[in-house]
This record gives sequence, structure tokens and C-alpha cells, in this order.
Amino acid sequence: MTLQQILRDLAEAHHGEWVALRRHLHAHPELSFQEHETMAFVAQQLEAWGIEHETHVTDTGIVAHVYGTDPDSRFVALRADMDALPIQEANDVPYASTRPGVMHACGHDVHTTSLLGAIQLLHATREHWRGTVRCIFQPGEERIPGGAKGMVAAGVLTNPTPAHILGQHVYPQLPAGHVGVRAGAYMASADEIHMTVHGKGGHAALPHLCKDAVLATSAILLAAQQLVSRMCPAAVSSVLSFGRVEALGATNVLPDSVAVQGTFRSLDETWRTEAHALLTDLIHSTAKAYGCTVDLEIRLGYPHVHNDEALAHAFKQAAIEYLGADVVHDLGIRMTGEDFSYFANEIPGCFYRLGTASPEANNPLGTHGLHTPQFDVDETSLKVGAGLMAFAAATVDR
Repeated sequence: MTLQQILRDLAEAHHGEWVALRRHLHAHPELSFQEHETMAFVAQQLEAWGIEHETHVTDTGIVAHVYGTDPDSRFVALRADMDALPIQEANDVPYASTRPGVMHACGHDVHTTSLLGAIQLLHATREHWRGTVRCIFQPGEERIPGGAKGMVAAGVLTNPTPAHILGQHVYPQLPAGHVGVRAGAYMASADEIHMTVHGKGGHAALPHLCKDAVLATSAILLAAQQLVSRMCPAAVSSVLSFGRVEALGATNVLPDSVAVQGTFRSLDETWRTEAHALLTDLIHSTAKAYGCTVDLEIRLGYPHVHNDEALAHAFKQAAIEYLGADVVHDLGIRMTGEDFSYFANEIPGCFYRLGTASPEANNPLGTHGLHTPQFDVDETSLKVGAGLMAFAAATVDR
């Protein structure tokens, strides 16, 4: 019997167990860098299975190792993130979040469960593959500077250095049983823009006696969009969006200041740096033209995710071998961000997508978007989430 058939059979046998693990995690979410109970729960599973592991890596992270035959002959890594989001869950399910205002709305409960399942499968089939797999349970993906950056600094990619690292993310645009991957540039860098435009408030009927921070802000927002449109190289994907503007005046009151928050994203690090400088100059000069000043902070977020070409192609072939060519998809770029980039900047990395929508026609389960109160998954996806990750860890060589 082939390794992939053994893994598929084991995944079927353990699926109910993984559903229970995922539902426990979903019901007990924890925010970024607060994953103490999650860490303890994961460690409890690893201890029960006899898996070597270390807890409290950068406070709430875990690193585990699974060994096949000839452990020193091959060394690769897997990664899952564990944190939840500050969202109030709207799903009426038995495993809904028990913590008000906190929810696994990005599928990290699935990621953690999939890596646990992959560890269980790899350990059970350790006589059928060679090498060592380092398994990284990472805190704090949802909040910059990102938990991956700290774990890299803590040395999780050293002593020895893995040949490559694989990570997966839920994907409601594909049905359960399907996966997708893209070689090369895949996800965008993600920086935050925080600014407060200061003017001189007063009566809205007497604007000549004021310095209108609202008007200055509107000019800044429009000019910034035009800058990105005109200055960004045509072949480079880039997005500038402002999602929060607070003036707090009234129909007849011009406020003293306006607070703005936004995001800047790109798939090119050179343009990213250049754009920061251009935006800084433009924002200050535009404010000055309206008699205003600006407190501006551009907070560096995650670098863009670049999937190693050779590794992505090797992973795709493994996915086809494990699942079949008809359910393995080539993906387009995404302007969302992911701190998996910190791992992939150090060693070859491949970040792929796990389909989580119901494969049944007209069944809405798993179709709600990430970061929404209704997000959920079709739990049959856990079979592929764990099984394919184990197979890829055991067989993929760049």
C-alpha cells in the first residue's frame, strides 16, 4: 500500500477526533499573543501522543518534532498559527465561541488542528518516510509585528535549518477536498497608516476664521490615491485604502482635527519603500497647503509572501498525487497579508490554500468570508488539511 493511501485511510479514521479538537479550539479562542490556554491544549495532545515538543517559545508558541527513519538525512518544517480575532461570533452552533467579542474568524483553529493531525499521521507512519519534521505552532499572526518574526528571532529556523517550510490557510472560495497554490509572489506586504490632521476648528459658517482639517483630509486622501495610481510601476500590484476617518464635528462645527487609519499593500518591496517616502512628503505638503499640520505614522507590517518557485511546483505535484489533478488549482495573487513571509524570507517557503466550503450545491456552510462573524468551515476539510500536510512533509523535496 502506498504512503498516500495509508494516510488517506488514517485521516478517515481520525477525522472524528480532529473535529472534536477543532471544535474545542473554536469554542475557546484567544487573541494574538494571549494564546496560553491554546498552547496548553496543544501541548496536552502532543504529550498524549508521545511527541517531543517545547512550549513557551516566544511566550505562547510551541515547537514539536516528528521523526521518520534516518532522522538526520532530511529536515523540513511545517507551520500553523493559533490566534483568533476580536469579532463577536454570529453562528448558532454548539461549538460557537464561549468568549464574548473573540472568535476564530480566520480559520486558525483549522490550521492548528490540521498541524496536530499531520503530526499524528506522521508519527503513525514514521517507518514509511525518512527525516525529521519540525512543527511550529505560532502565536500572534493577526497583529503586527506578527508572531512569526519573533519565532524566527528565537531560532526556530536554526539548529539545524530546515530545507524548506510549508504553511496552509483556509480558503472559502474552494470546496472542501480542494486545494490551491501559486508559485512566486502570492500575498502582499501589509503596512498601516495612522495620521491625525490638525487644523483650527470653529463655526462652520465662518470657515475663513478656521483651518479646515476636514477639507485638508479629503484633499490628502484623494491626492494619496492619485499618487499610487500615477507613481506605482504598471506591472506592480499595489493597494491603498483608508477604512477609518473620524472628524467628530457637527453640521455647524468644524473640528480641530481629523483622525485617519488606512493600509498600504504591495507585492514589490522596492516600490513599498519608495511609496512610503512619497506618501509621507505628499501628506505633509498637502496639509500645509491648507494651513494644517499632520502627525503621521506608517507602521511597517508584514513583507509580501513569495512562494519559492521550485518548492511550489513540487508541492503542487505532491497535492496532485495525493488528491488528484482535478481538485488542485492554480491561484491568483491576493492583496491580503500574512506573516508567513518572515519564515519564507529566511528559507524556501510555500503557502497554500485549503478549501473549506461545502462541496454540496446550495449548501452555504463555509462560504462566508474570512474575518466575518458568520465564518465557519465544512469540517470534512480537516481530512485534507491534515492528510495532505503530512504527505507533503514526508515527500516534498525542493
